[in-house]
Amino acid sequence: MSVGLGLPIGDPASLLTWARRADAVPFRSIALLDRLAYGNPEPLITLAALAGATSRVRLQTEVLLAPLHRTALLAKQAATLDLLSDARFTLGIGLGGRADDYTAAGVDQRTRGRRLDGQMSRLRSVWAGEPYGEDVGPVGPAPARAGGPEVLFGGFVPAVVRRVARWGDGFLGAALPAPRMDGLFREVEAAWDAAGRSGRPRLVAQVNVALGPESVLDEARREVRAYYGDFGYTDHVVKGLLTTAGGIRDAVAAFRAVGADEVMLYCWATDPDQVDRIADAVL
Repeated sequence: MSVGLGLPIGDPASLLTWARRADAVPFRSIALLDRLAYGNPEPLITLAALAGATSRVRLQTEVLLAPLHRTALLAKQAATLDLLSDARFTLGIGLGGRADDYTAAGVDQRTRGRRLDGQMSRLRSVWAGEPYGEDVGPVGPAPARAGGPEVLFGGFVPAVVRRVARWGDGFLGAALPAPRMDGLFREVEAAWDAAGRSGRPRLVAQVNVALGPESVLDEARREVRAYYGDFGYTDHVVKGLLTTAGGIRDAVAAFRAVGADEVMLYCWATDPDQVDRIADAVL
C-alpha cells in the first residue's frame, strides 16, 4: 500500500516547495481539492505547475467538481496534464455539495449527477480520439495514458459506486473510519465484478492530518473549520484531524487492513516541514 499527501490550500506560493519535497521521498501522490467560490488555487492549473517541478510523484485532483467545468475544455485540460506529466495524472472526480459553487458556475446543482454521467461519456470518447460531435472533430491532444488519465470517483452514495463500475478506474473515500470504509470498498468491488470489469478497482482512502508544533495544529484546525463552514459535521471533522505520529500510523495500518491501495494524508497547515515529519512517521 502506498501513501500520498493532500496539499494545503492556505498558501499557494508554498506548493512548489511541498511538491518538490514530496517528490524527494517515497510518497506516491500529491493532491489538490477543488472549489470555485473559495480561496483555493485552481487545481488543474496548479497541478500543471507542480508537474514541471517534479519528476516522480503522481498528481491528483481530490476531487475535481466536474459538473462545474465545460466538458470539452475539461477533456482537453486533463489530457494535456496527463501528457505533460508523462502519465502521472489522476483525475479524482466528485460532485460537491456547496450551492455557491454551482451558482458561480451558472450550473443547476439539482442536475449535477445527470450532468456528470453525460460528461463521463464525452470524456471517455474524447480521450479515445473520437469526434466530439456531428460537426466537431476530435478534441486533442491525446493523453499519454491510453484511454485517458486514471479516473477515481469520490463520494458516499450508491450512484458513486455505480460510476466507478461503469466509468472509473477506482474509488476515493474520505473522512470515514476504516471499518466504514471497509463496507464501501466491498460495495465498489462487488459492483465492479457485476459490471464485468477485468482486474480490480483502485481503492483509496483519505484522512485529514497535521503534524508539528501547536502553531501548526492550530492553523490546521482553523483551515478545516473555515473550509467546512457552518455545516453540522464541521466539529466532527475538526475533532477527527489526526495530530500525532502514532495516530497517523494507526490510521494508515487500519486502512491497509481493509484493502486500501493508497491512503491520502490531507494536510491543512501550510508548514512544508510536515512533509518530512509525516514521511518519518509512516514511510
